Amino acid sequence: MNLRDLKYLVAVAETGHFGKAAKRCYVSQPTLSSQIKKLELQLGVTIFERTNRSVRITPVGEEIITHARKSIEQADAIEQLAHASRDPLAGPLRIGAIPTLSPYLTPLILGPLQQRYPRLKLVLFEEPTEALERRLKDHEIDAALLATHAGKEGLEELPLFKEPFWLIHPPSHPLYTKEEITRADLKGLDVLLLSEMHCLSTQVMEVCGVKERRQGIIETLGAFTLETLVQLVAAGHGCTLVPALAVHGGWITASGVIARKLEVAEAYRCVRLVYRQSFPQSQTLAALAEVILDHLPNTVQRVVANGEAQPTAQLSRRPNPSLSG
Repeated sequence: MNLRDLKYLVAVAETGHFGKAAKRCYVSQPTLSSQIKKLELQLGVTIFERTNRSVRITPVGEEIITHARKSIEQADAIEQLAHASRDPLAGPLRIGAIPTLSPYLTPLILGPLQQRYPRLKLVLFEEPTEALERRLKDHEIDAALLATHAGKEGLEELPLFKEPFWLIHPPSHPLYTKEEITRADLKGLDVLLLSEMHCLSTQVMEVCGVKERRQGIIETLGAFTLETLVQLVAAGHGCTLVPALAVHGGWITASGVIARKLEVAEAYRCVRLVYRQSFPQSQTLAALAEVILDHLPNTVQRVVANGEAQPTAQLSRRPNPSLSG
């Protein structure tokens, strides 16, 4: 038994298919199948029940795969620890980011990160929260930028900044003449939402006091991007809320809509850097957090050690965030 065999087991368990598992492991299907069969013979148990249409994990197989994941995790930790001891600010850093954050934050930090740490190579994964948490647990990424609390055991988080929501409405909307937008103004809005896979959708519903999604043609579209929502607003189909970083750069107002800052204290989300407790390269994550905090626009607020928000204009140029949060 070796680490390669354990990775084969986990790949089959996660894909439910020997062909897909072989493709993930960059080997031929006969090679992967033969190796797993040898392992089953060596252990004297059946790990996978095979049929023409499906692969099922046996009860003892479930336990073996749990141990296999732990062994792979420990082997990764050894490798990462050795790499970190050589140069923690060199090599790949695999970071996940939710789709409502990644397109707006990444352009702000990618250049400065390359300038400050030229040997550090950022590898970016853009997926919804649930998928990124799974990738974290499976050691497919090193950390993730999320807008919700770390929801799985074994994950830690470093709060970075509070990002207020802005109201997006057509120029002809009745709120156009109001100087300030309050919580009361939001409750009666015909608000458009992203699909349910985005945590932003739930957050916007809470801010606007929306109990359930409307049933109508807009909701059945299942919009996956903020760009889609903005275009729907421009076409006169309603209003929406977007995070402050999405407004940065002016693309939203160029779409023919109005972007309004809200005078609602609780209308924000907190962006966090989430990582495994066992991740050994804390210095690398601290470096990433430092670059992020150094290059935020003044529309968001840094979260300081006591949990309070601080305007980014008041930040020192080289903060040194602690990974303890």
